[in-house]
Amino acid sequence: MMKISHISNRKNIYIISSLVIALVFIILFLLFRDNSRVISLEQLKILEQKRLIEKMVVDEPYLYIRTKKGSRYKIAISVVPLQKVAKRYPIEYHTKSLVGYIVTFLLIFAVLFLFYIFTIKNRQNISTQVIENHKKDDVIDEDIRATKTNIKFANIAGLKEPKAELQEIIDFLHNPKKYISVGAYLPKGVLLAGPPGVGKTLLAKAVAGEAGVPFFYQSGASFADIYVGMGAKRVRKLFQQAKKAAPSIIFIDEIDAVGKSRGGNRNDEREATLNQLLTEMDGFESDSGVVVIGATNRIEMLDDALLRSGRFDRRVHISLPDRSDRLSILELYMRDKKHNVNLDKLAGATVGFSSASLQTLVNEASLNMLRAGRKELFDEDFEEVIEKVLIGKHQIVTLSDEEREIQAVYQGGKVLAATWFDVGYEKIGLVTTLLKESESAILTRNDILNRIKFYLSGSSATKFVYKDHFSNASSDLQKATELARDAVYKYKMGAGIIPTEQDVEDILIKAEEESIDLMQKLNSARIKITQYLLVHENISQDDAREILREIF
Repeated sequence: MMKISHISNRKNIYIISSLVIALVFIILFLLFRDNSRVISLEQLKILEQKRLIEKMVVDEPYLYIRTKKGSRYKIAISVVPLQKVAKRYPIEYHTKSLVGYIVTFLLIFAVLFLFYIFTIKNRQNISTQVIENHKKDDVIDEDIRATKTNIKFANIAGLKEPKAELQEIIDFLHNPKKYISVGAYLPKGVLLAGPPGVGKTLLAKAVAGEAGVPFFYQSGASFADIYVGMGAKRVRKLFQQAKKAAPSIIFIDEIDAVGKSRGGNRNDEREATLNQLLTEMDGFESDSGVVVIGATNRIEMLDDALLRSGRFDRRVHISLPDRSDRLSILELYMRDKKHNVNLDKLAGATVGFSSASLQTLVNEASLNMLRAGRKELFDEDFEEVIEKVLIGKHQIVTLSDEEREIQAVYQGGKVLAATWFDVGYEKIGLVTTLLKESESAILTRNDILNRIKFYLSGSSATKFVYKDHFSNASSDLQKATELARDAVYKYKMGAGIIPTEQDVEDILIKAEEESIDLMQKLNSARIKITQYLLVHENISQDDAREILREIF
């Protein structure tokens, strides 16, 4: 691709040079073109009679006449009696000057020489670029180096479930023969998905630290190179180095930068890089000892080819920390600080904070302590800076006590509906909803309707309890509407063959009625689920089923 680009550049230079040279010749032709009009002897006499002649110039084989009005004429010298004419008008004599020819020739030569130099210079630039690219290839080897990390799971607070899922990867890297001997292979790729600041990069480093294997870190943006083909080359080098150092871990942060879904907005360089990544993941065996870990906060933007079996087919969802996780994180960050802070209360006041946000909060509180001239942290240090951290972190959703109760009722309704209508989910919390992806390629109308009821059940719960509507339902209502539209227009599951907006409305109205009816019939279960969320902030499907079993 690089060679093609250089050939194309060279052709462009030749085309431009040729066009400019042609343009110079046209200009010279226009400058030196004789545009005087030929006249007869009778016409010359008429000009004399009217006394219009201002000047005459002999430039063989013509006599050139310029009038007072600026007109130019010429007549063959052979037909003009020059001696008679010279008595009446002053005549200048011009000969074909050798100097004129020389000047014209030098001008043309100078133009050609300048363009020759320009072309040679660009050839040198192209050659220099090729050399630089070869040097860049060598630098890639230096950039892609394995590092050893001392980070362990003990250094990361919270994240109990992601740690448990990744423990299997660590065991495989420690003892691959254990798995290979029974014909078991782990996924080639593991995708860490979650919002910014929840510790995806830290987890990947901890996996390498626990396993004691080389860690190759690359960000997705590092593959986006201004040089054609360099992104794909970097991917190839990365996998070559990792295979040499196996067992090892390749970690690609912000993988969505290179792995975005291929749609209408084409980017040939990014597609070439993505294709190379797919090829490399297909090209090594499961027992090669290389595990690829990717991280993204926009999993919905990834190309389907990345997520298919044999590539990133295991996904670990990392949600915002719940209350117990936030307490553990705060205890970790405050471990070496002298303080008199109620960490449990602080953990309850920081709903929606990520691990990175909590670290920022502790740092800002420490700075506030220093400004006050103290050496010990107090609750008021956090109270004074928490708003500052919130303003700087637009992703954080903080809740007052009243909003916390409303959100618990809202999410509790969704938990009840998901459990009752068998909509699979990993975890539902005050600020997170992690649904399980459907394993069926074919969905029934009932499957789609149950999911619509799930999305409407939050607003049904708050309407049932508070007799009012709240803005936190906006996103779920939009999803419910989109599903209803798909059911009617895409899958033709409406009342008639021809889809109508009335069909969409009927589906939504009926789903809302059924979800409100569920809230009324299972109100005691809804209350218990809501209380559970207020205490624990997250609930699993197993915990929700246990609550329902207690009721029945």
